[in-house]
Amino acid sequence: MLEFTVQAMSCGHCVKAITEAVHAVDPQATVEADLATKRVQVQTEAARTAVVAALAEAGYAPAA
Repeated sequence: MLEFTVQAMSCGHCVKAITEAVHAVDPQATVEADLATKRVQVQTEAARTAVVAALAEAGYAPAA
């Protein structure tokens, strides 16, 4: 399981965009987002670097 803090995530639209970005890398991935804590958990077989790159391209780069 991958975990990220995504400071730019602030609404349901953000969660949808993040989910779509992850699914572009791995359509079978499971994405759970918590708006209150700005945490995203991703269950995927994809490499962490690929998921981070997809999130960054969508405008939701995870915090380092």
